[in-house]
Amino acid sequence: MAANTIHGASTAPSALENDPVTEEVKRSSGGRDAMQKDSQPQGTYKALKMQRSLSAVPYERRNMIKKRLGEVESFDDFDLLPTVKEAVVTQALAGMIDISPTPVQRIAIPALTAHDKKAHEKGGREGMGQTLLAAETGSGKTLAYLLPVLNAVKHIEAIDAVEESRRKAEEEERRKRKTVFELEPPPLTNAPHPTTGRPRAIILVPTSELVLQVGMVAKNLSHKIKFRSALISSAYTGTVIRNRLFAPTGIDVLISTPHLLSSIAESDPNILSRVTHLVIDEADSLLDRSFAPSTSAIIDKATPSLRQLILCSATIPRSLDNYLRTRFPDMRRLVTPNLHAIPRRVQLGVVDVDKEPYRGNKSLACADTIWSIGKQAAEHVLSHTPGGPSQTERMDIKRILVFVNEREKTTEVAEFLNSKGIDSIALNRDTPEQRHQEILGAFTSAETEYVPHASAATASTVTDTNTPNYSPRKLAAKPPPRRHLPNTKVLVATDLGSRGIDTLA
Repeated sequence: MAANTIHGASTAPSALENDPVTEEVKRSSGGRDAMQKDSQPQGTYKALKMQRSLSAVPYERRNMIKKRLGEVESFDDFDLLPTVKEAVVTQALAGMIDISPTPVQRIAIPALTAHDKKAHEKGGREGMGQTLLAAETGSGKTLAYLLPVLNAVKHIEAIDAVEESRRKAEEEERRKRKTVFELEPPPLTNAPHPTTGRPRAIILVPTSELVLQVGMVAKNLSHKIKFRSALISSAYTGTVIRNRLFAPTGIDVLISTPHLLSSIAESDPNILSRVTHLVIDEADSLLDRSFAPSTSAIIDKATPSLRQLILCSATIPRSLDNYLRTRFPDMRRLVTPNLHAIPRRVQLGVVDVDKEPYRGNKSLACADTIWSIGKQAAEHVLSHTPGGPSQTERMDIKRILVFVNEREKTTEVAEFLNSKGIDSIALNRDTPEQRHQEILGAFTSAETEYVPHASAATASTVTDTNTPNYSPRKLAAKPPPRRHLPNTKVLVATDLGSRGIDTLA
């Protein structure tokens, strides 16, 4: 499923000026004066705020990472348990022809397993490992941190089994030394499992959708690796959450949202007393203002037993960069060569909303852009039909993501687009769980649409591309749209509301 993405912007900067690597070169060659000069408005060429907010990655570091990537060719090259390697092929990546690690997996898995190996050799006295794993969206970060974590959990499980056998042998020896006059206490038949309500590893994600998404990957791996995982979020009832946390069989890996786990830890601090691996997925969101208090509280309470703290993110905003330099100055950063770089296959365009006919109306500019995309797709289908025109033509559905920066804006923009004849729907974290799944299912479904060839429907959708689609006048009432774009689906979401949407380029 391919999807177009539209971000709101009010200026038209050059692509080179906004490349983060270019920004780093400017910084090193021109000094502070050149930086200040570049940041000043220059007509329509201003820097996009979202690019200025990203921490730059220098060329030297990118080249060094590329050299390291060539050292690993397959998952067999990793220092993982045989069952973990087998689970990747038979469970996680089952059905794929070319099974090879992605760049982020080639960087992260050796680094994370090496620290765990040192910790096992020193009996857990190596100290807490601190790692930031940063890679572009869709690069395989989930497996990059999940495989080393599960590998470590199984190692600790083996060590615990040896300790348990030794303890039982000592108890048996003491029992044999007892005199016949000493009474043995009755065995505890209802004793809880040692891991009940005390997981070894915790994975924090910002939304219930990501809890389910990461949980499905963990569940697939558990068929071969044999570990117990639990998913908890606001999508489940209190009874379900309690039963999963305190299951008699115990729990190894817990996947949750920060707010829920933090509230549980306040009433039951022991839930974090045994955690050796803590993963903060989508760290740019979980260490932002809304999530930071809950996330930080969990880190603080789990620190005494932690062996690895792993942060994952698709970007390194300057706010996150400053936070890590202050709170975790020794944190190791593992980044991919393409971090903060726009792929060549992605076409980047910027619409100047201050010009005519938009006059600062971003919603109007968004609607006009979507109509242009829909018209081009319709004209392409109608002009490339083999055998000449027919009564109906098969038309692929264009799926477009529109990102806004506030939850309230999602509904506002979706309503505006609908008033302009564009099939749009809003998605944010306030959307009910069931409705959320329905929206995603309808948006991502692989379907095509049959539209009339050259009569009323075509005339109503395809117009002169040299003229704007809408007039910037504000209407007092909301009459039904005069025309409709039949081959386009639009999902309006915040970046947080869209987390967990799988896309296929």
